[in-house]
Amino acid sequence: MAMPSQATSTPGSAKLSVRGVGKRYDLGNRMTVEAVRDVSFDVTEGEICALLGPSGCGKSTVLRMVAGLEDPTSGAMFLDGKEIHGPDKSRGMVFQRYTSFDWMTVRKNVEYGMRINGVPRDERQRNADRFIQLVKLTKFKDAYPRELSGGMQQRVAIARTLANGPSILLMDEPFGALDAETKWQMQELMIGIVEKSNATVLLVTHDIEEAIFLADRIVFMSRHPGTVRETLVTEFKGGRRLASHEEMLEADGFYELAKKIMHLMRDEMRSDDLEDSPVTH
Repeated sequence: MAMPSQATSTPGSAKLSVRGVGKRYDLGNRMTVEAVRDVSFDVTEGEICALLGPSGCGKSTVLRMVAGLEDPTSGAMFLDGKEIHGPDKSRGMVFQRYTSFDWMTVRKNVEYGMRINGVPRDERQRNADRFIQLVKLTKFKDAYPRELSGGMQQRVAIARTLANGPSILLMDEPFGALDAETKWQMQELMIGIVEKSNATVLLVTHDIEEAIFLADRIVFMSRHPGTVRETLVTEFKGGRRLASHEEMLEADGFYELAKKIMHLMRDEMRSDDLEDSPVTH
């Protein structure tokens, strides 16, 4: 059995701070929809934090605002003490859909961001090789995306994002399109990647087991308008990250946490019957 690895999260000031963030969308005719309301949470250096909640709770909206792809209507977000305004290379994004360039090899895909940022050729080739090795694709570095499986294509996306040296890695349901077997293999690989790269990660998922396995901390969001209902620390891991799903399933406290989150999810589903629409005038 693989030995659990040590978590890299340490106490101290927050790497990412989200403070009172809200988001409204204008639908026209003086009608708006409130997607997110007064969301606040922190992510510490080296931590994996998961945003979890019912469908439509605004977790992807929060992630997109942290990425700078959308602006909050209210509140503010800070990365390394600097307020977030628009996209920046300090925030690397991995999407659910495959985003590799079909006409470039794996190595050229991983080099792409460094090339447009002016990194010298020798340096970017060394960095690309390092991160390709990290995601276990060295044998496929000269292959094209169309020649790779879905899981391998996501590994390319992760390597390309990490090669740009972001302060935080943002992941929007990155394994959601994969089959069950490939998904848990990618989750286990992700633990190794985070440990070796010392990455800080904010992950959006709808999968309870995925959140528990990957995350050091889970921010559970209520249904729309989404807000933070509860923050859960995966204490049953004993301050470690587990390297395999078998270890998680065998660990005391796993099922209790899974049941608690399922109860929260069902409670939010019941509350959905009490309010017909989030649209306001």
